[in-house]
Amino acid sequence: MSNNHPQNPYYSRTDTTRLDLPNEVWKKVLSPELYAVARLAETERAFTGKYWNYEGLGTYYCAACGNTLFRSDAKFASTCGWPSFFETVRPGSVAYREDTSFGMVRTEVLCGRCGAHLGHVFDDGPPPTGKRFCMNSICLDFEPDQPETAKPQ
Repeated sequence: MSNNHPQNPYYSRTDTTRLDLPNEVWKKVLSPELYAVARLAETERAFTGKYWNYEGLGTYYCAACGNTLFRSDAKFASTCGWPSFFETVRPGSVAYREDTSFGMVRTEVLCGRCGAHLGHVFDDGPPPTGKRFCMNSICLDFEPDQPETAKPQ
């Protein structure tokens, strides 16, 4: 468990065991905002999430369970208003499901460990994959490669 998630006993950045918990459990351990997006598939507004234009070097994790999802070197500047990546960190880190909501046919991206709704993937990304994983910032935790140090004055 991470110190940043004291109310969530399911959060781990090392455990890859699949979690199959009912939403009633998630509702108790996630913030209302994270619960709405991760478990009810809501979407944060474009250009409002903390990572949509963030350029830090490090690793992105599922904010619900701690599963490793993306590296910053796979993140790219997209005009869509959400953080975008061209590949996941490893096979199985995410899962996919067809999403036909709002009269569209899209591919939903879910956390491969806990099934949290992360966003959608599209076929208009950069090489080498041509994919654009368009994620909700609220569903991501970020750990920098090196701790930020104070700048000398």
